Parts: sequence; structure tokens; C-alpha cells
Amino acid sequence: MATLKVGLVSPEREVWSGEAKMVVAQTIEGSLGILPGHAPVLGVLLDGSVVKIEPADGGAPVLAAVGSGFFSVAANEVSVLAEQVERAEEIDVDEAKRALDEALTAEGEDATPERRARARLRAAGVEA
Repeated sequence: MATLKVGLVSPEREVWSGEAKMVVAQTIEGSLGILPGHAPVLGVLLDGSVVKIEPADGGAPVLAAVGSGFFSVAANEVSVLAEQVERAEEIDVDEAKRALDEALTAEGEDATPERRARARLRAAGVEA
């Protein structure tokens, strides 16, 4: 079975790397589902979205909330390079709910804090 070599990284650390069956990411142009053999792609990640990786070994999907960054696919290699990355199991749900409440009550037109808080909750499996 063909697989993808995947790297999910932030400036601070490599968050996940390994072989995967599929990667799903949200770019500013829409959602992309990547399978082995996919054509080359370079996209800008939607700030405040969730990346899903299905490991080739059949393990549990890797879910991560991501901030701004880039997504590239070439020769069965997928790189997700994001300024902020937080895996589902690292997310403090209570803190993410507080951040969402603060973003919803804040004055201003910047929707980034709200999108990021909602992405963190979605990655953690909580509907927001």
C-alpha cells in the first residue's frame, strides 16, 4: 500500500512525523484531502483550522489545531508548517472555552482569536 511521508511542524518543534494514509487540511482556498499519488500542491493554511492525519499503521487519527502557515505536497511527501500547532491531547478544553468566550465578547474586527479558539475545541472533540 502506498503511503505519504508527513511532517507537522511549528517553529518550536516537530509535532508529528511518520507515514500516513491520508492528510486533510484547510487552506484559504478550501479543504484539501491528500492521498498517495496526489499532484503537487502549495497552499496557505487557514489560520484557526484543524489538520487531520490518518497514520498508515492504523492508529488513532492525529488531530491538531493550527495557526497561520503553509501546506505542501510533492512526491508523496506532505509538509505542514504552521506558526502555532497544538495536538488534540495537548489542548486544555477549559482554557480554550475561556479563550472563545473572551474572543466573543471582545471589541474589534479581528476574528483570529475566535477562529483559533474554535479550532482548538474542534481538534479536542468539543463542538463550539
